Amino acid sequence: MQIIRASEFKAKCLALMDQVAASGKGILITKNGKPVAELHPPRSLRPKSPFGLHKGLMEIKGDIIAPVDVKWDANK
Repeated sequence: MQIIRASEFKAKCLALMDQVAASGKGILITKNGKPVAELHPPRSLRPKSPFGLHKGLMEIKGDIIAPVDVKWDANK
């Protein structure tokens, strides 16, 4: 984790935010040599919709549209 003084962080804040977003590595901000804050990328955000949540995790094998070979009576 990169360590940076508060005065330097103040001067380069936006550039450091871009750096953290790109690298994924956090920055420790110090004041008078003591840690006062950490800048790190956000934890993975929860999807807004459940659609696509398991994309790439499941596999369809066979024809899921064709009728099943089972005969049944819906009136029973």
